[in-house]
This record gives sequence, structure tokens and C-alpha cells, in this order.
Amino acid sequence: MSEQRFSISLATLPIVLITGLSLVLCWQLRQLLLIVMIAVVVAASLSPVVNRFDRLGLPRWLAVLTTYIGLVSIIVGVGLVIGPSVSQQIERLIRQLPTFADILRATIEYWALRLSNAPPELIRQFFDLQSLTGWLIGSSQQLLLRSYGITRGILGGVFSIILSILISGYMVADSQTLLRSLVQLFPTPWDDRLAAQVVPMANRMGGYIRGRLLVSLILGVATTLGLSFLGMGEFALGLGAIAGVTNLIPFIGPILGSIPALIVALSLGGWTVLWVLILFVIIQNVETYVLDPLLVGSSVGVHPLYQLLSVLGGVQVLGIIGALIVPPWFAGVAVLVENLYLRPKLLAERRHSRLSSLPPPRRRRDRSHPTLSIRARGSVP
Repeated sequence: MSEQRFSISLATLPIVLITGLSLVLCWQLRQLLLIVMIAVVVAASLSPVVNRFDRLGLPRWLAVLTTYIGLVSIIVGVGLVIGPSVSQQIERLIRQLPTFADILRATIEYWALRLSNAPPELIRQFFDLQSLTGWLIGSSQQLLLRSYGITRGILGGVFSIILSILISGYMVADSQTLLRSLVQLFPTPWDDRLAAQVVPMANRMGGYIRGRLLVSLILGVATTLGLSFLGMGEFALGLGAIAGVTNLIPFIGPILGSIPALIVALSLGGWTVLWVLILFVIIQNVETYVLDPLLVGSSVGVHPLYQLLSVLGGVQVLGIIGALIVPPWFAGVAVLVENLYLRPKLLAERRHSRLSSLPPPRRRRDRSHPTLSIRARGSVP
């Protein structure tokens, strides 16, 4: 028995060593892997546009160049039009944060004293906004440091995004050659099976990103218009931009985007905070029950609980970047699980149940057997 265990451990030792070295190598190359992950998501999002230009008769390289130049032009144009106003409003908002915090603390103490008989010192200790603010700032710094640790600072993050866009352009331009070079590493018939899943995976990943961007754009515009109508035009554009950017993060993004607007509304007094709260509740319900099922849910095909877990896991591992990148990758991997495991498993179970429901074949007596016919003739006198 001991010799058998020793032989099994020797047989599995190379696999364990290769797995360990692969994990160490992936950890050392985590920044490059993150760039490739972003590049794949960008390529999957832009490939339908490139394919449409390709069907119009443009060469592949010209279609890719036109698509990416158009994308950069749109981003630069939007940044030049609303960028200065957004940055000024956000900067003004940051400068007035201490004032907003004092108003918030005074409001909480006032209502706490009116609704309870506790002494003011106990209420001030319970609603210690300075400690809460310090905890929020510390948590945000840790989250940003986790993201910056992957990208090695702000300049590294900008360089990673630019490099990801360039790599995605190469992926889209020569996708067929790249696909053949990757799938030929797998044995038959897995090479053909994996090659057939590339297009469904790209469609689901790209559909998720395009839907998420469109929903965030709609909600950012709606938030800006709603806050302007409620008398918060001084910060409406900046708060709308914050709500649109945070909405890129599923589930927790809309809640994060509503907090700055509610704090500003509370500082204005009156019924403004109630109307702003109603505005964000309406926007959240429209997103949940109309926009997400229409623009995102049909392309993801993943249960919302799994989407939430993918967001939380991405935040835990990669920070803010993980909350944006991990969900589309999770949706793409779900295609492989569905088409290569769940669907064949379901077909096999149906085939087995169909065969088991059939009645067993009955044995029939063969009257035309030659031996029986000879014996029958021989029995006649």
C-alpha cells in the first residue's frame, strides 16, 4: 500500500509543480493579464461595429482604424464640451464637503433629540460623523490603492488603458488568425468546440458592456435634468456625471451615486432632500425593471445573484477595475459552461429518460427458421 501511494505522488508531482509555477507566473504577470482582460472586453464591444464596416466593403484594417478613430473622437469631443463644467462642479463640491458634513451632523442630532430622550452626548457619540467619514475615506483609499497597486499609479493606469485599446485593435483586426493559433493548442475535438464558442462569448461580453454604458449614459442625463429641475443646477452636471460613472458598477453603483446628491440636497434644507430621494428611487426602479432587462439582462444571461458575487469578487481582488471587468468575463465564461457542459448534460439526461420510458422489446418466434421447417416436414408420415 505504501509503495502505491509513493508511485501516485511521483506521478502527480510534475502536475503540482507546473500548477504552482503557473500560479506564480500569473501573479508576477498580473498587470499584463489585466491589460489583456481589458483588451478582450474592448475588442468584444467594438467588434460588431467593425464587422458592419467590413460588410460595407471596407478593408479590415480600415474598418478597425475608422472605428477606433470614431471612438476616440467621441470621447474627446464629449470631454471638451462638458469636461470643464463637470470638473469645476466636482471641485466646488469637494471644497464644500466640510460644510455639508456639519449640516448633516446637525440635522441628525436635531432629529435624534426630537425622537428620543437620550442625552445629547450619547447621541453625538452614536452619530460620530467624523469617525464615519474617516472610515469611509480609509475604505476608499484602500480600494483605490488596490486598483493602483495593480496598475502602478495613475500614470500606469492611463498607460494600461491606452495599451489595452491598442491590443484590442490588433485582436479585432486579425481575429481569425489569432483564434486559429489559440484553439490549435487543444486536442481534437475540443479545438472545434472552443472555436465555435468564441462568437457567442464575444457577443455576450460585448453586449454587457454596450448595455451597461448605454444605461449609465441615460441615467446620467436623467439625473442631471432631474436635479436641475429640483433647483440644484449648481451641482447638477457634476452629480449627474458621478451617478453615471458609478452606475457602471452593477447593484452598488446607483447607491453610491445617490449619496453625494442627497448630502447636497440636505444642505439646501426644506423638502429638497425628499424630492431628490424620490427622484433617485424612480431612476433606480426604471433602471431595475426597464433599462437593465431591456439593454443588459438579455445579453448577460446570468442570474443577478451571480452577477452581484462577480462584482464583489472583482472589487475584492482588483478594486474598482475589477468591478467593471470581472462581470463581463463572468458572463463570457457562463457561455462556455452552458454550451459545453450544461446543454450536453441536459440532452444526455433527456435521451436517457426517453430510452428508459420505452417498453422492452418482446421476443418473437421465428416461424421461417429452416430447422423448424425441416422438423415439421419430417414429422409427417
